[in-house]
Amino acid sequence: MHPKTREKLILTFVGWLVAMLIFFPIFWMVLTSFKTEIEAVRTPPSLFFSPTFENYTTVNSRANYFLAAFNSVFISVGATLLATLIAVPAAYAMAFFPGKRTKDLLLWMLSTKMMPAVGVLIPIYLLFRDLGALDTRWGLTIVYTLMNLPIVVWMLYTFFKEVPKDILEAGRMDGAKPKQEVWMLLLPLSLPGIASTALLSIILCWNEAFWSLNLTATSAAPLTAFIASFSAPEGLFWAKLSAASTIAIAPILVFGWMSQRQLVRGLTFGAVK
Repeated sequence: MHPKTREKLILTFVGWLVAMLIFFPIFWMVLTSFKTEIEAVRTPPSLFFSPTFENYTTVNSRANYFLAAFNSVFISVGATLLATLIAVPAAYAMAFFPGKRTKDLLLWMLSTKMMPAVGVLIPIYLLFRDLGALDTRWGLTIVYTLMNLPIVVWMLYTFFKEVPKDILEAGRMDGAKPKQEVWMLLLPLSLPGIASTALLSIILCWNEAFWSLNLTATSAAPLTAFIASFSAPEGLFWAKLSAASTIAIAPILVFGWMSQRQLVRGLTFGAVK
């Protein structure tokens, strides 16, 4: 066998192996959702069993899935749009008009992600209580916006740095104002990067659980709170939790699968010139 062919086969095998290891927890969760509670905790676990839809029926009867799904979509998309609107001018200014403290500012923004969220839970909870923002969609949207803003700014800053400055200078020579420069030149050129940043932000918002569990109850509870509602003082009902988790992650899995090309294209934007 030719060495290059053998190397390609090995890399393909390793890639499939890693993909299967990553996907296995999802596969096992979906499989468990069709088991009874007794079969779900059986040792050793069984791969062959009589499937049942009882868990999905119970989940839909105990909680309003469609309300939680609507809340997740509303909050995730709203937070992403708001973060992008704030991050685009910020990243534009730092990428094309850097100052002495620009790198320090970027590092400071990123360092805020290292702070444990529980460290600011009490002041934010009290602030939301006084403003009447507890269990509201707009309140959670603001929190998610602030949570993802450093990452969105960092990614857009990186993508904007890859845009040739000569194109923007040519636009200025033609009389383009800053707003026209951003809207007509910068955004179209960096659209793959903006799209991948928005996709990543939506995924992060969709999966966030800490703030949703502490700042919502029923009206604005997203799917993460919907999943947590199936844990009881009596213990964890793995089959029902698996069913709730499966229908909670199904929309974002489909969305991620449909947009994977755009995500990869955006993440590799500017890597090859």
